[in-house]
Amino acid sequence: MDYRVQPTAQVDESAVVGAGSSVWELAQIREGARLGEHCVVGRGAYVGAGVRIGDNVKLQNFALVYEPAELADGVFVGPAVVLTNDHNPRSVDPDGRQRRGGDWEPVGVTVAEGASLGARAVCVAPLRIGRWAMVAAGAVVTRDVPDFALVAGVPARRIGWVGRSGVRLVAREDAPGPGRWECPATGARYTEADGVLTEYDEHEG
Repeated sequence: MDYRVQPTAQVDESAVVGAGSSVWELAQIREGARLGEHCVVGRGAYVGAGVRIGDNVKLQNFALVYEPAELADGVFVGPAVVLTNDHNPRSVDPDGRQRRGGDWEPVGVTVAEGASLGARAVCVAPLRIGRWAMVAAGAVVTRDVPDFALVAGVPARRIGWVGRSGVRLVAREDAPGPGRWECPATGARYTEADGVLTEYDEHEG
């Protein structure tokens, strides 16, 4: 076994855990789940059946990732984050009978490359968190989040942009017109158009 699992963790025999990954105390990884290489699954975290997780992903303590969620490479999921999977949750049907596994259609949260979800954030499926986006601690996300967006609040709204470093972008003073942004940490530059932020070619000007 080329990954580490603490004795109190539960990893189903049908789950796949990539090389160099660590699964800490009381974590549970359900049947058919797939984790990439060098992932960290914190204490008490839950990974649902069939969930797909890329490389270098961190699930902090007590994060709950319900199927059919998909997390791309480099995603950060903070402590006690919840990724839901039922848009109309009920314990019973209209006749009062308890709902079973086949009585509802699960919907998932997709988290794209490099995105971060702050502590106790809740993502209400179905939705997508864009590449390198940042969800503030305690936010309740109810709709798709654009790439590089910084969102906060209940329900979450975009309050700014962030770069790959996670630092909030600032407007470029040396660029003509609005929609030109720069990361104060790395100097990387971005262009905003119609509510979409993109990394632009250094030859763009």
